[in-house]
Amino acid sequence: MASNVNPTVRRRRLGQELRRLRELKGMTAEEVAERLLVSQSKISRLENGRRSISQRDVRDLCGVYEVEDQRIVDSLMEMARDSRQQGWWHTFGDIPYSVYIGLETDAESLRVYEPQLVTGLLQTRAYAEALVQGALPETSTNEIEKRVQVRMRRQERITAQNNPLRLWVVLDEAALRRVVGSRLVMREQLEHLIEMSQLPHVTVQVLPFEVGAHPGLNGQYAILEFADAADSSVVYLEGVTSDLYLEKAQDVQKYAVMYEHLRAQSLNVEASRHFIAEVAKGYAD
Repeated sequence: MASNVNPTVRRRRLGQELRRLRELKGMTAEEVAERLLVSQSKISRLENGRRSISQRDVRDLCGVYEVEDQRIVDSLMEMARDSRQQGWWHTFGDIPYSVYIGLETDAESLRVYEPQLVTGLLQTRAYAEALVQGALPETSTNEIEKRVQVRMRRQERITAQNNPLRLWVVLDEAALRRVVGSRLVMREQLEHLIEMSQLPHVTVQVLPFEVGAHPGLNGQYAILEFADAADSSVVYLEGVTSDLYLEKAQDVQKYAVMYEHLRAQSLNVEASRHFIAEVAKGYAD
């Protein structure tokens, strides 16, 4: 198997297939857990792709589900083997949001709403450093540098020559007004934002204060979509101690509709660039 296999995506696909086999068998996760003498939470984590799946797990589950076609078993075993490979982000050690990075690395498109900050994929290094220092004041210098390096590496999806990530960002005006680092850092960040927004696959819209109440008041979220039809869309909600991933079709649809409302209430692309430029000019003054 090729070395560029994304382990996060492989785990998701394998988990979805194992869930399908369980449902075809008419069994609940609790029943499977009881048969294998494991916790029900383990079965859930295997099926949602949040946990690495061993070939032994696959073998045992195929036994419970009475899968007789050896080709199916072999295919699932191969997926389990691929899912245990390490993605590029593992070279940086323990990264809190590694599951998200794995999904982002393989996504075809990403829609993001940011109420407070410039989204990570469009941050300058100086802005990212100041942001991590301010958000995590007790973090060591080495850890700050590691997080910034990971963020810069993630941005390669935006500048890739082949198959770049299609990015659509709605930024609340607060993200432009909040001074992260210094006024100079902010001016350079906003100028960079304008430059990146001119890429054909990057769209940036500003949601001005004058809009008032809007559907995004509950906070930041991202919608990831994938080229392979086998990979369902995911809504990502970042938390302080843990993150939330929503994959049910009705949940994704609700957030997608909410995003359309945010886009409609935001300034158009040209007006957004002009707005950002005016704020940047204020930092220069």
